[in-house]
Amino acid sequence: MDTLNNLFHVGGPLFMGILTTLLALLLAVSVVFAVYIISGRARKMSHFRHRLTYLKSLGLFTMITGILGQLIGLMMAFSAIERAGDISPALVYGGLKVSMYTTLYGIFIYLLSILFWLILDLWHHQKLE
Repeated sequence: MDTLNNLFHVGGPLFMGILTTLLALLLAVSVVFAVYIISGRARKMSHFRHRLTYLKSLGLFTMITGILGQLIGLMMAFSAIERAGDISPALVYGGLKVSMYTTLYGIFIYLLSILFWLILDLWHHQKLE
């Protein structure tokens, strides 16, 4: 758990916090859709399958937010390098590695959203038959 906490802070608390909030929202929406399927309310909703695509859209938004976090971090790092002048390559590569945490986290959440969408869509389809 300490490693995850460290990655959260190294990746930048602002964007990692936003991504974690979006992950919590994705989980909540998935649970709501699962409850609709279990209770049978999804059958009565004419556009339920279309609403399931909200999961993928939320995941895509999360991934793009992660990429935005990386780009902002890179811009700030390159500005610092420009001010400092001569910097060792190891320091630059370490900064590039850190900048990728938000992107990886966003992509991970996007993959989860597609997995949740696929599972719920298949489950809904089976309940209709």
